Amino acid sequence: MSAASTKPYLVRAIYEWCADHGQTPYLSVKVDSNTRVPIEYVKNGEIVLNIGSAATRNLVLGNDSIQFSARFGGVPREIWIPVSRVAGIFSRENGEGLFFQVDESEGGPLPDDGPLPDDEPPQPSKPRLTIVK
Repeated sequence: MSAASTKPYLVRAIYEWCADHGQTPYLSVKVDSNTRVPIEYVKNGEIVLNIGSAATRNLVLGNDSIQFSARFGGVPREIWIPVSRVAGIFSRENGEGLFFQVDESEGGPLPDDGPLPDDEPPQPSKPRLTIVK
């Protein structure tokens, strides 16, 4: 029997440490085809997400995956991240946390920057003010 990974336990521990000290927990994720995040916010195959209680809804820090709802550009999105793709969890305020090695051979390649899948809502345009006389 193989030993269970310590990564999900360490992620939860740093999350709790941030919460206990009034800090904002951020999650660094190496994105691949198994990761469900807003692809338009991915830079160089990585996304950094605020997972604080004020930024997320229904956060579940499980042993196999991290799931939550969050708003991106005002649009609610469902996020699903395999724990194996977590590269780090840290405090925004002081940068303290833990960083992990992510095996790049796991998962599939990052989707290209082509059209958004059908299940993705269209991104809203930037709000503009106009003067009406």
